[in-house]
Amino acid sequence: MIRKLSILDRSRTRRGHPAPQALRDTVALARTAEDLGYHRFWVSEHHSVPGVAGSAPTVLAAAVAGATDRIRVGTGGVMLPNHQPLVVAEQFGVLESLFPGRIDMGLGRSVGFTNGIRRALGRDTGDADRFEEQLTELLGWLDGTQQAHPEVHAHPAEGLRTPAYVLATGEGAGIAARAGLPLVVGDLRRRDRVAEIVEGYRKEFRPSARGAEPYVVVSGTVAVAATPEEARRILLPEAWSVAYSRTRGSFPPLHPAEEVEALEMTPKERELYEGALTGHIHGTPDQVAAELSAVADLTGADELLVTTSTYDRTALLDSYTQLARIAGLAP
Repeated sequence: MIRKLSILDRSRTRRGHPAPQALRDTVALARTAEDLGYHRFWVSEHHSVPGVAGSAPTVLAAAVAGATDRIRVGTGGVMLPNHQPLVVAEQFGVLESLFPGRIDMGLGRSVGFTNGIRRALGRDTGDADRFEEQLTELLGWLDGTQQAHPEVHAHPAEGLRTPAYVLATGEGAGIAARAGLPLVVGDLRRRDRVAEIVEGYRKEFRPSARGAEPYVVVSGTVAVAATPEEARRILLPEAWSVAYSRTRGSFPPLHPAEEVEALEMTPKERELYEGALTGHIHGTPDQVAAELSAVADLTGADELLVTTSTYDRTALLDSYTQLARIAGLAP
């Protein structure tokens, strides 16, 4: 069993609930996560995605940290190719200064989803290939070792100990290993692939000032309910949203499970929908405990980062509460 549990919330919008409400829901969920004993609470970065309100993760992280007292707060993640490393260092320096000892800097290598978004950001797909170079520069701003701009300093970040994490699959895991940083990897629907990536990361890991040994966070969707059917219903809104986006090119707000169940889908939509439901960890507390034990045995993960989204907030909060009980978290 993975005993250290954390949450990544993407601030998913829901039909009938505008984006500002999704952001307030994220902050409220962070307070609940802290009360339940979760280790950390992260927020994400998405641009021009109608179903996701979280476009400015460092701003949202500040709101979450301000509304909580103990839980670690961070980003899962800031997409480094979208930003200048100096600015990212400054932002996290401000966060760490305001909330010392509680801030995590989760970093990813993705760029915008579409050509239009990438143009608006002033980036292209090739910028993702510079992630390792940008990561090195960012870490240099934080510890004062960067030499490209000797007359420039990242105040107030320079000298502060803000932990960095690399969100990665495939090649990105090697970047984390070479930098001596913790790895965040998903998703658990492809557990053999996750285990393969983790194994490669551990083999390549180089101890650094930021990490003496490998640290692995696996991420994925987990839904817990009184019955397997109720747990599966938690997954339906997100699964339909994924199927819709892949057939119509737009990622919509989440719909209630009962509306999703009543939909007439095309064969292609049905195929994508069923595929989006496959492989997630869900079921009764006993079933979920057994699956999490299997994941722990397969990956040797140090931590689980749960990424569940659904329309029914009551069901979501109950799922997180039961998951905390399964893991024996201390409120």
